[in-house]
Amino acid sequence: MKIPLFSKSLIAFGFCAIVIAMTSCENERSSGPSDDEIVLTISSSSSESVESSSSIDEGLSSSDVAASSSSGEALASSSSTKAERSSSSVKKEDSSSSLIDEKSSSSIQSSSSMNSIYNAENNTLTDLRDNQVYKTVTIGEQIWMAENLNYETTSGSYCYNNKLDSCAKYGRLYAWATSVDQSESVCGMGHECGLSGTVQGVCPEGWHIPDLEEWQTLVETVGENVAGSKLKTEDNYGEDAFGFSALLAGTKNKYGNFSSIGQYAFFWSSTEVEVNYAHYVSLNIYKSDATIGADFRNFAFSIRCLKD
Repeated sequence: MKIPLFSKSLIAFGFCAIVIAMTSCENERSSGPSDDEIVLTISSSSSESVESSSSIDEGLSSSDVAASSSSGEALASSSSTKAERSSSSVKKEDSSSSLIDEKSSSSIQSSSSMNSIYNAENNTLTDLRDNQVYKTVTIGEQIWMAENLNYETTSGSYCYNNKLDSCAKYGRLYAWATSVDQSESVCGMGHECGLSGTVQGVCPEGWHIPDLEEWQTLVETVGENVAGSKLKTEDNYGEDAFGFSALLAGTKNKYGNFSSIGQYAFFWSSTEVEVNYAHYVSLNIYKSDATIGADFRNFAFSIRCLKD
């Protein structure tokens, strides 16, 4: 079968058209990105993403660093403030310590207890039990009452001739058991009460009944041969050279009689002798020295308290 020339031309033309079309498609495919290029493009985008993410992280890190730096500065500032406060507290404590030290130093000069106040500046002792105020005096290293005690006890203390004006001038006279703040059944006649150490006795707190050794220390400080004269007031035949101001207050004897006012002064010590006696110190108008002796416990003598 013969194909007409015109038909052959059409077929050839059609074939060429198909070839051209296929070539064009191939060209279009070749002009687009290859698979490798696509992969690279994705990788590049990922890299950019990573870089972008890294940049964000770096930004965050910088912020964090800045924040940390600020926090550090804040902490440093806080620490500095705390240090300043601590330093201030230390200064306050030091200041308080100073005040405490000053108060402690002051308390060496003046002292108070439950029932007494000692004022070193004014040389006074206030007995808060009855609010009586006594003069005090420092002789050597001892601090003495410069007046006879006038504290009324429930028993065992007396005014000379039972007259209150005698108590106001001379102080009271005390039986020995009363002077050491014990009953007659414990420390009276016929009883060895075995006292030892400092005995407060009838004295206010912070003060005590001097023992024999403490009386001897006073006598030796003043002068053994002239103690009587140096410790008595001028109107009691003395010089009162040390401000002790001893008065010749007399005594109440074992028979209950008052005697020797204006002639003798007897002062109890806290030192007992056997079962019936106790030591005393005596001054009188006849001698310039002081007498240390012992007498019956049922005598009533004067009391001078000594600071602890």
